[in-house]
Amino acid sequence: QVQLVESGGGSVEAGGSLRLSCVISGRTFSTYGNGWFRQAPGKERTFVAAITLNGATTYYTDSVKGRFTISRDNAVNTVYLEMNSLKPEDTAVYYCAGDPRLGGSYLQTDRFYRSWGQGTQVTVSS
Repeated sequence: QVQLVESGGGSVEAGGSLRLSCVISGRTFSTYGNGWFRQAPGKERTFVAAITLNGATTYYTDSVKGRFTISRDNAVNTVYLEMNSLKPEDTAVYYCAGDPRLGGSYLQTDRFYRSWGQGTQVTVSS
């Protein structure tokens, strides 16, 4: 069983920055990587970014490319999401995902993940 705990959410004005953290604990049989997803009010959960276990490969949804950066520090079992130039449309609950069944481009698909954090709220005002 893998546990994921997110932190770092909050309220900022447009153009501001936040850094989300996801601490990973417990056993995992997956060595593929982790992802960040978000869910805005009244909308489905969507992919934001993902990173392979060794950090060599990252994936981003088009709307955050150039603004968000996913990274990891395996020494402290933590995955980060650095968010810059935030926009009101980035407002959502952000979820960390782990223990995926498949790797590579499948890291961009939520149904392949077996473990989820509780989510952290990000609110961007105009």
